[in-house]
Amino acid sequence: MNANTLTRGIVQAFLVIIGIIALYKLLLMAQSLLGYVFLAVVVSLVGKPIKEFLMRRLRFKNTFATILTLLLLLLLLFGLGSLIVPVIAAQAQNLSLLQIDQWEADLLVLVSDLDGYFSRYDINLTERITTLFSNVDFAFIPDLINGFLGFLGGFTIALFSVLFISFFLLKDSSLLLRGILLVFASDQKERIERSFTKITSLLSRYFNGILLQISILFLFYSGVLLLFGIPNALTIALICALFNIIPYIGPLIGGLFMIVLTMTSNLGADVATVIVPKTIYVLIGFIAGQMIDNFFSQPLIFSKSVKSHPLEIFLVIILAGLLAGPVGMLVAVPCYTLIKVVMSEFLNDNRLVRALTKNM
Repeated sequence: MNANTLTRGIVQAFLVIIGIIALYKLLLMAQSLLGYVFLAVVVSLVGKPIKEFLMRRLRFKNTFATILTLLLLLLLLFGLGSLIVPVIAAQAQNLSLLQIDQWEADLLVLVSDLDGYFSRYDINLTERITTLFSNVDFAFIPDLINGFLGFLGGFTIALFSVLFISFFLLKDSSLLLRGILLVFASDQKERIERSFTKITSLLSRYFNGILLQISILFLFYSGVLLLFGIPNALTIALICALFNIIPYIGPLIGGLFMIVLTMTSNLGADVATVIVPKTIYVLIGFIAGQMIDNFFSQPLIFSKSVKSHPLEIFLVIILAGLLAGPVGMLVAVPCYTLIKVVMSEFLNDNRLVRALTKNM
């Protein structure tokens, strides 16, 4: 190897490293845009069956069907917001400076009543609550509030960007495919097209299956909360159902949210005869809903939409959670489905790959 060849190799390696660093910096700077594109892809996948129905059954033109699909999804979004926002506003009013004393007094009464109730069973509730909260660092709360306010500030821009990108992805379903093909060699075109078609079909079914899963939980939770006369039952049920999008962690947060609101909605009532029994009944209803979801809804969605075994999905979600936290758990199934489809097309000679993708 002569000096010129060695020098050329070093320069090329250096340029590659600089290019990778520059790409990483660019991705960090454009992470908001990448988020918009990701959400737009999800919206287009969710809207794909609606658009196909409008074009196939109602004979709508492509552009009109695309616009009507986005309008329907937008109405659904605002409908959900009309349920959630009033309750958030009411809670904000309850926690305002004008009513903070009353709220604190009610909370102290609730803790005192619960302490008296559990003392019959030799349980010092106040001491256990104090021990629990002494180990919790609440420094994250200001950052959480600031982040939420920042999210609200950029919501209009995000909504417009997502709708704009979604319109073109829905109108021209091959737009994203053509962009992907520009990166790869022409001899891979056929495999990439097959992979893209299969991925869009599976993910579209998966996201619509998630909507069905949320709808089932919403109806079940609503029935439970309305049965026991919990105020704002529909909104609480919707929020708890939406928490279920995050695997394993979300249901725990949703259950805690439902229990707390059930107890605080009955402040002033007798603990032994009203608050504790009603909370237990609601908790039983929540657990029953989770059992229906875990043993019927989720296995059906995973097996029919992404064609993966529930145990396989469980291991993937846990691994993604260990690597990337709740966000990793949220995107684990779509990313795993994408990887499986690509492997089935390009690595089908491997025995392990064939075993994992035999049902695809």
